[in-house]
Amino acid sequence: MEVHKARAFLTVAEELHFGRAAKRLHMAQPPLSRLIHQLETELGAKLFERDTRNVTLTPEGEAILQPARELLMLSQRIKDVVVKSQKGEVGGARLGFAGASVNQAVGELARQIRRQRPGISLKLYSSEFSHLGLQKVLDRSLDLVIGRWDFLPAEISSRVVGVEELLIALPENHRLAGQDTVAAEDLVDESWLVLPGGAGATLPNRLNALGVDAGFVPRIVQVAPDSGTLVVLVGAEMGIALTLSSVRDHVPSRGVVYRPLRNRQKPVEVRLIWRRDDVSPGLRAVVDISKSVFPPPDTLDPESASAPSVGPPQRRS
Repeated sequence: MEVHKARAFLTVAEELHFGRAAKRLHMAQPPLSRLIHQLETELGAKLFERDTRNVTLTPEGEAILQPARELLMLSQRIKDVVVKSQKGEVGGARLGFAGASVNQAVGELARQIRRQRPGISLKLYSSEFSHLGLQKVLDRSLDLVIGRWDFLPAEISSRVVGVEELLIALPENHRLAGQDTVAAEDLVDESWLVLPGGAGATLPNRLNALGVDAGFVPRIVQVAPDSGTLVVLVGAEMGIALTLSSVRDHVPSRGVVYRPLRNRQKPVEVRLIWRRDDVSPGLRAVVDISKSVFPPPDTLDPESASAPSVGPPQRRS
């Protein structure tokens, strides 16, 4: 049964008069009669008994009253869902992120989406390193990713959700651990622990740039699968690592100390990225809510002693 025929049938069943039903439906009576006849032909049953004075429902007509009402209600629900989807009130988005260092940021974003847009289904995918997450956004297997990139392709849109400071992670008994800052020139002969990286990964790029500036090629002894493992390896005196203030703040680091570089480095921007051509209402809702959860860090002073770690703005008591 088509929706417009169900509506016509129900209107006639309520009025039990073709003239009044046609007026309610804003149509002439002959087209309404033809519509009901078509419906009866399709169903193979007579739905109304009618003569010059009376119109009554047949048993078959009585039987389909409720199904017809449910069809009409479902049709309206579908229209409502479409309208809400266009407004970004319902929908879905798949968000990837790197791990423990941004857990707090992702958690706050998910909470605010649940509060502000409960109709949005946000699916989270952890352990998505930045270079892998970027590729998954490009191939559409993820909608958004929170990560760090020094360079992004033109088809990607992004916004800054946090700013972090580069730090050197050292074993607590390291010869440089007692210094307030570490000079890049003092790291020439060190063994380096790194995270997996690709052409667009920020930390590998920054480590290579550090080596170029100080005149050495980093001697990489091990690639750790994640920041937690990286910190454990540093604490076990397997080497040192270039890392971020969010790792210091959010990853347990027994036996590890963190020191800034003596020559101040450009802060690392943490970004939320998505495809520029993606017009999904669910994605747009997530991006809009991220603007209130993570206001642009316009007040950041690149020359300040430390850059704020990624995370939601702190509430003042």
